[in-house]
Amino acid sequence: MSQNPLAAASTAVGPVNRRSFLGLVALGAGAVGVPSLLTACTSGPAGPVEGGGTVSSGVLPTYVPVEYVTPDFPSVNGSTAGYASIPEELVTAFETPPGSGGSYTAMTPLWSAIPKIDGNPYFEAVSAAMGTTIGFQISDGNTYGDKLAAVLASEKDVPDWVCIPTWNVPPRFGQAVEALFEDLTPFLSGDNITRYKNLANIPTDAWRYCVFNDKLYGLPFPGELVQNAIFHRADIFAELGISEQPRDADEFIEIAKELTDPGRNRWGSADQWVAANMMFAVPPTNNWKLADDGSLVSRMESEEYRAALDWQTRLYKSGAVHPDAVADKAEEIKPLFESGQIAIATDGVGGWHESLGRVLPGNPDFDPQPFAPIAHDGGTPRLWKGVPANIFSFLKKRENKAEIEELLAVADFIASPFGTAEYQLINNGIEGDHYTLDADGLPVPTDAAATEVAQSYIFLVDPPVVNTKVQYPGFVEDFCTWMADAAQYVEEPLFYGTQITEPQRFASLNTPFEDLEKDIARGRKTLADLDEALDTWRSSGGEELRAFYQDILDKQ
Repeated sequence: MSQNPLAAASTAVGPVNRRSFLGLVALGAGAVGVPSLLTACTSGPAGPVEGGGTVSSGVLPTYVPVEYVTPDFPSVNGSTAGYASIPEELVTAFETPPGSGGSYTAMTPLWSAIPKIDGNPYFEAVSAAMGTTIGFQISDGNTYGDKLAAVLASEKDVPDWVCIPTWNVPPRFGQAVEALFEDLTPFLSGDNITRYKNLANIPTDAWRYCVFNDKLYGLPFPGELVQNAIFHRADIFAELGISEQPRDADEFIEIAKELTDPGRNRWGSADQWVAANMMFAVPPTNNWKLADDGSLVSRMESEEYRAALDWQTRLYKSGAVHPDAVADKAEEIKPLFESGQIAIATDGVGGWHESLGRVLPGNPDFDPQPFAPIAHDGGTPRLWKGVPANIFSFLKKRENKAEIEELLAVADFIASPFGTAEYQLINNGIEGDHYTLDADGLPVPTDAAATEVAQSYIFLVDPPVVNTKVQYPGFVEDFCTWMADAAQYVEEPLFYGTQITEPQRFASLNTPFEDLEKDIARGRKTLADLDEALDTWRSSGGEELRAFYQDILDKQ
């Protein structure tokens, strides 16, 4: 094993399989090792108690950006920064290990083979570089929620550091967070965070989602500002002489019809419910909007929702939707898009580079590109900010505050961003043992990496996402310029950044609308059925739920 893993790392850098995890978005993460069905669980954060409220300004950490390597495509209004090439030299963020020699336990999920823990050279190298030993308790991500609930219920068996994905937040977490975990407000709020330069580099929005009961408890795993896009096969568009993207929702249908040729086994479109929500600026799932008179209107009651449903119905009637999409075979959409049988499909932005990796080796002309944001009427688009953190971690409450400070110093190490030797070590292990470098400077895993390297540290805290997929020519520029353009249209939805848990009696109140949306689009039901469903929703708890949110709004 290398005696100096950071020195070995500081010759070149580049993550392998790291950001494939970051497709935790509303559609089609396609993440390596993370089941895409989890994307349906990330529509919003789970919260601490029945209710919610504002976040006091003094609770949030001061944002102090740091760049060890200047990006070729800087962030614009919160968009993802990008690097068109891999730096030849890495920066060492920590001249000496920041830890104090302590040993702690950490519980994290993993959606791939769980490596050995004891005697693992990868974990030993990272522990040595940090100056602190983290003993991981890794569990299967698919059953992690059950394991987590049992551990938290036991209280005495809670590890020192616990990862909690938002979709695994257990019931009554409000009581657990205060009883079990350390209030990090005194350590990280305001300028206190400047002791930890890499934690201070995490954007404020991600920290907002770590606040429970007006106290800062969590450490975040940041995500993308814009998390979905409407992709089209630019190579097919060029072949057919279609030079422009749709300028509005009606033109979208016309172009989809033009692309459709069943005789050539090609359809213009997949299901476009997410795209419809984007074009019509429908309030996010389980969210609300303010009417002109200041009253709360639920997502399903909004005129945007109704208009999006009507548009989706017209798209289906046009005959441009692939039969497998009509049959609701969601798992078939990616392969059909990649094979050219579907020309337009909506996906999470993390799915873009993944499709390039799958298809380019066999089809070098493959060119998926996102449409620029589209407003349904051809006017100015409106996009909702994506959830800025879908995974948190928490430190077990302890009497010795010096141990909390050591764990935060370790978190600062783990949050070292792209361009540092620390980032390289955490994400790829030891050069020569766990990876070699290819012609682009990107790490190529060795056989040992498959059994030893588990990116468990990133589930504890992570630096801001950047795009470094230089192995796909032109991709980084395409991605970053598209998102920088989209960022100008991004707005915060109502209640953004507020941890809210609805009372359990409302848990299934909105569920019937999921099937209704599909039935209306496919012509099995009509908008009259929507009106009937809304009447039932209001009488079955919708009005009570409205009052619940109105109370939160009044407090804000």
